[in-house]
Amino acid sequence: MECMLKELNSFLANLNVFYRKLQNYHWNIVGKDFFVFHSKLEEYYDKINEQIDEIAEHILMLRGQPLGTMKDYLENTSIQEARNEKVKDCEVFDALIKDYGTLLQNVTMIKKKAEEQTDYLTSSLMDNYILDYTKILWMLNQMMQS
Repeated sequence: MECMLKELNSFLANLNVFYRKLQNYHWNIVGKDFFVFHSKLEEYYDKINEQIDEIAEHILMLRGQPLGTMKDYLENTSIQEARNEKVKDCEVFDALIKDYGTLLQNVTMIKKKAEEQTDYLTSSLMDNYILDYTKILWMLNQMMQS
């Protein structure tokens, strides 16, 4: 179980850093499609915020302790922070594809390990994330083909 808690906390760290990154992009995106992308980024970070709470509570249900400080998140993330500067939409969406891909890898690995440990509660929870991230990645890739 200790290994599972570590993986879930790494995922929690990624979610928290990604949340801040999405907000940063939301505030700093520029370009002719600003209004559309500004709203979409808010939609994404609202969803990630819900997932942060869900994963932290899941860790607690498993009798673990969720990471809770920015220091902890930054020490345990595999997602790079965004710079605090104006950014074009193509740069944002390239980064989102990369980061959602990282999250998809996280949850797929967690699901596999959960299944091996017969932790069906965690495995089932990961199914939702696998579906969400796969659909978002498909949509982002469709948009990038223009």
